[in-house]
Amino acid sequence: MEAIRTEHLSRSFDGVSAVADLSLSVTEGEIFGLVGPDGAGKTTTMRLLTAIMEPSSGDAWVAGLHTVREAEPIKERIGYMSQRFGLYPDLTVMENIDFYADIYGVPRKGRAEKIEGLLSFSNLTPFKGRLAGNLSGGMKQKLGLACALVHTPKVLFLDEPTNGVDPVSRRDFWRILYQLLREKVTIFVSTAYLDEAERCHRVGLIHKGKLLAEGTPEEVKRLMRGSILEVRASVPRRAAALLRERFGAASVSLFGDKVHVVTTEPERIQKQTERILAEGGVAFDAIRPIEPALEDVFVSVLAAQEKDGDDDKA
Repeated sequence: MEAIRTEHLSRSFDGVSAVADLSLSVTEGEIFGLVGPDGAGKTTTMRLLTAIMEPSSGDAWVAGLHTVREAEPIKERIGYMSQRFGLYPDLTVMENIDFYADIYGVPRKGRAEKIEGLLSFSNLTPFKGRLAGNLSGGMKQKLGLACALVHTPKVLFLDEPTNGVDPVSRRDFWRILYQLLREKVTIFVSTAYLDEAERCHRVGLIHKGKLLAEGTPEEVKRLMRGSILEVRASVPRRAAALLRERFGAASVSLFGDKVHVVTTEPERIQKQTERILAEGGVAFDAIRPIEPALEDVFVSVLAAQEKDGDDDKA
């Protein structure tokens, strides 16, 4: 059964398209990740699906309800955690959750047990008397999640929930999300972290408001055009700059302290890479083929789309 469906959903601001002709579906009980860089259209998509904003054109349904014609009933069936979730720093953890329970009209009967369950579920029980303003970034995210879940939503929307959170807290947060699946909650999460996207059942790659690809992480990886050579060099930024001069910016990406080169001829390009780095005075430890990550696929699909667009103009 579909928990979310959009058909040609679009939204423009002063003639600028933020979301363009978006058509996708999310199955009940799955985690769907909307992946893209800042400005890709992720937050606008979230606001359209949560009935906060009306589309310029197209339609969307969430939990079987139309986001425009049935906007108010939708809000009772969803949880939404925005990038700047409205926690009250001068209220305690317990008071914040109780406040959101009041907003959502959670009945007094059984509320205490529900809140205690959420505190335990998010590992916040020892901190329920602490002011929200004194929590760490990771704990604030967990509190935001508990507040979004207090009315037992069918669909949970999370807009870049782990942005700026340390790696350990990010891992804990995802562990909590997986626990939610046991209660058949559908989770729609946006992220700029492509490693997080691999934790989703299905993902959509979005750029400039357009959906570039959709499917399971493995299906999306198969869209990769070419192979990946990983270069471990002493000065990765210098190595990337040299290789971009020779192979083009679309074929070379910097991944932390490693450089990835996309190629359809790995053996020939590996030899060329060795020569370019040697001539540029950049020492390297290894150059080897690796399995592509989603970030590699995103770069590859985007480069292919831009090339096709250039071909159409020619």
